[in-house]
Amino acid sequence: MAAAKKGSAKKSIAKKSAVKRPAAKKTAARREPAVSARALMRGTRQSPYKMRLVIDQIRGKDVNEALALLTFSKKHAAVQISKTLKSAVANAEQAARATNAALDVDALYVKHAVINEGPKLKRFMPAAQGRATPIQKRTSHVEIVVAEREGR
Repeated sequence: MAAAKKGSAKKSIAKKSAVKRPAAKKTAARREPAVSARALMRGTRQSPYKMRLVIDQIRGKDVNEALALLTFSKKHAAVQISKTLKSAVANAEQAARATNAALDVDALYVKHAVINEGPKLKRFMPAAQGRATPIQKRTSHVEIVVAEREGR
């Protein structure tokens, strides 16, 4: 009887190892990836806090709408951000031309827009009674990614 138990144990082990694995999923017909491009402006002489107020307004918008908003903005940061946005659009056009892909500039939108902190310029200002107070002149890095909207 002990021998019968050993044999049945071997059969159950063999059954466990022969477990069928699910077949790999078939992917749908692959489309060409949408054209996207990035532009950076480093060392912009304005604090990141002030620039983030402007960049938050254009994130996710169409490029034409974002440029119109930046053109009529009173903020100094809008000038720097619009330069970077125009550069990103030009980079997208150049990438499309290089890969011989079709690109509709009107279908571009601001996919990713970030303001990061750059290096601080540290200065001192004279204060009362012979002291010196530190001043930090903050800089920013602007990063904008534009991409073509899907389904257009």
